[in-house]
Amino acid sequence: MANEQDAEDILQDVFLKIYSNINQVKDNDRIYAWVYRITRNLIVDYYRKKRDTAEFSDLPDEIKTDNDEEEIINGLVLCLKNMIDSLPDKYKQAIMLTELGGLTQKELAQKLGMSISGAKSRVQRGRNLLKEKFFECCKFQFDVYGNIVEYQHKENSCKYC
Repeated sequence: MANEQDAEDILQDVFLKIYSNINQVKDNDRIYAWVYRITRNLIVDYYRKKRDTAEFSDLPDEIKTDNDEEEIINGLVLCLKNMIDSLPDKYKQAIMLTELGGLTQKELAQKLGMSISGAKSRVQRGRNLLKEKFFECCKFQFDVYGNIVEYQHKENSCKYC
């Protein structure tokens, strides 16, 4: 995040939303997914309100890390630019506008003059292509929550990293 105060504002909104709606949780096994969804949605909403859009060039070339989890994620982010660049243009555009630009899939459909289902398909296919590229490049180990805990490059000469 751009500054610590933005992060604190969003975190306060997350806690407020959780506190206000905790009685609606029906399945305690899904609480992590529920909290994740709230957090993600509030972050997206916050930046939409500020009308900030991320540009592809805003992805960092190098990131300093404090712990192992961040190192894992940051190592993968370094490959991401090249992987996105290698996508066919229509999928690259869909990923850039939704995942990095903050557009909803409905807004993407309107911007590109296509149906909502077409926009959803394009974003989903772009995500799947990126996932395939990650699995071509690396082996992953996940914890019980689906978080990446370790990864290794399969080859020393990965065309993306």
